[in-house]
Amino acid sequence: MLITSSIITGISMGAMYGLLALGYHITWSVSNTVNFSQGSSMMAGAVLGYTFAVVLGWPMFLAVPMAIALCGVLGLGVELFLVRPFVRKGSNGWLMATVAGGIVLDNLTLFTFGKEPRSFPSALAVEPIQIFGAGVYPLQLLIPAVGFAAALLIGLASRRTMLGRVTLAVAQRPEAARIMGIDTGKVIAGSFALSGMFAGLAGILIAPLFNVSAGMGVLFGIKAFAAAILGGITSAWGVMLAGLAYGLIESLTTALLGSTYTQIVSFSVIIAMLVVMPNGLLGRAAVNKV
Repeated sequence: MLITSSIITGISMGAMYGLLALGYHITWSVSNTVNFSQGSSMMAGAVLGYTFAVVLGWPMFLAVPMAIALCGVLGLGVELFLVRPFVRKGSNGWLMATVAGGIVLDNLTLFTFGKEPRSFPSALAVEPIQIFGAGVYPLQLLIPAVGFAAALLIGLASRRTMLGRVTLAVAQRPEAARIMGIDTGKVIAGSFALSGMFAGLAGILIAPLFNVSAGMGVLFGIKAFAAAILGGITSAWGVMLAGLAYGLIESLTTALLGSTYTQIVSFSVIIAMLVVMPNGLLGRAAVNKV
């Protein structure tokens, strides 16, 4: 029963890591940049969802889309103010700028939302159901379903839609895309907006299983980035599978060895796997043209 419960918990947490990691995948695939405040965007989704649903008393069908939309706006702001100015100058300053932006957002939330963790009630995390003798919340089953659906949609959209082909053109030949009349700036900004929305969705999904707080996204963001690298950041399915693998390793380590060893074992396994597979699970080695 303990192992069954740990596996289900690991799949649920891993899918959440994968959902966050998809945000890294999207922006990297389009612009070769990532938002290192992704964890803070996740926190913003949870805090906004809590504020709309609990504090203001909005129904969930309004609170959730509004919180996700605002996280999309936050993603646009990150690209416009923390990434674009540095990219235009050929600088890698966006690396530190996005980290600093996350720290600023965390502290602004701390001052306005407060430091006390708060419970986010959900009908999907009240009555557990029995699966092979283990009690599982329906929300723990919903999170993997959402994560796999997101990876599937990204994969299909990138290959079979006009928007996907435009995005691929911007990623592979930005100068040629501009000559063809594609507004590359809007495509890149859109990728950051979508990345922020995925983070907000992950925050709202995981919030009922954890307390909502201003600092909740930091470690989640780090683990999701680890999953993105492990999966091969250029592959949507790769980062999702890596997220699941990380969640399972983490959960099983906690169950079998105790929480003291969780981070030691999980990150050690990631290092070892990257030594063996430096391009990640489904990533491809970069091709350097001479």
